Amino acid sequence: MDKLPQDPFMLFSYVNTQLRDVYSSLDEFCKATDVDRDWLEKKLKDAGFEYSEELNKFW
Repeated sequence: MDKLPQDPFMLFSYVNTQLRDVYSSLDEFCKATDVDRDWLEKKLKDAGFEYSEELNKFW
């Protein structure tokens, strides 16, 4: 997780770009990048963002 931006707003932007351009789901992104999904969702939720399975993005 050290390779991800630590600022939640930069993380939000980075993850959404990856989900839009490369990965078809959050699970796929987490598996490919070796990121704990629970950690990622909590970090972004603490900043006010929620993941939408339908849209495959945080909002």
